[in-house]
Amino acid sequence: MKLLRTSIPGLGSRQTSTDFPVLLPFRGQAAGQTEDLRFSRWMVTTSPAVMMLIALLALLYPTLAMAQSKFSLADAFQVLWRWLPFIVGSGFVMNLLISFFTMAIGTAAGVLLGLGQISLYAPLRKTCWFVTQLFRNSPWLVLLFIVMLTFPFEIEFGETIISIPDWMKAVFGLSLPIMANIAEIVRGAVQSVPTGQWEASESLAFSRQQTLWQIILPQCFKRMIPPWMNWYAILTMATPLVSLLGVEEIVTLSRQAMEAEDNHPELLIPFYGFALVIFFAYCYPIARWTLKLEERFSVKL
Repeated sequence: MKLLRTSIPGLGSRQTSTDFPVLLPFRGQAAGQTEDLRFSRWMVTTSPAVMMLIALLALLYPTLAMAQSKFSLADAFQVLWRWLPFIVGSGFVMNLLISFFTMAIGTAAGVLLGLGQISLYAPLRKTCWFVTQLFRNSPWLVLLFIVMLTFPFEIEFGETIISIPDWMKAVFGLSLPIMANIAEIVRGAVQSVPTGQWEASESLAFSRQQTLWQIILPQCFKRMIPPWMNWYAILTMATPLVSLLGVEEIVTLSRQAMEAEDNHPELLIPFYGFALVIFFAYCYPIARWTLKLEERFSVKL
């Protein structure tokens, strides 16, 4: 008696071609991995010549469109040159100041939060995980608005009144998502260390605290530097968001300068174009340095 074998579609040993659309599985990197440097790679792979060509085309268009205007583009650049010390000295310096303080606070809090995620104490581990996911997946602008509207303008200690400037509240608001992302970097770096390191330390009678601080974290430090620098570059270019809240940085002062010059439309591209150029000139070397450090500190298997 012969058994009749029929092939069931999708369960056969041979793969057959089909014209139906197939959704391929997504292969993404785990959060916190040091290889996740897509932003720095994008900045480096973009040719500076292409960026200059785009900027040149953007400058040629208003030149042709406003050729009959009394206020020419050359006059606009003269106005920009006159306001340049004010925009850079009081505006861009404030952006850098906000980025420095935000990265310092976010890094300190993120390290503690990341170590809390690998704690053996379950309530602490779950709480740190929840805080990390909450601020890591929240819009930065929403966090800024919440902090700006929630925090007081001044604090009174008896007869002493301490005023809190807007830029300090902006620092605290931006440090929340930075804290969460740095926590993921720390957690991913610690968990990337082979388990043999923990087992070897345990065989030498090291406590968990000694193993973490003397053996694991020194190895993680080099792995955390490239993504840490990548997030600093992202943070620096996100600092203009605070202009929506009235903080006097480069975008706010550029807008004030244009208002002082009667709001000529020809001033838009020189002023905002200069802001784009100065941020690119500051962040592009950081992106290049990040990739070099990644190659230098990459784990050789």
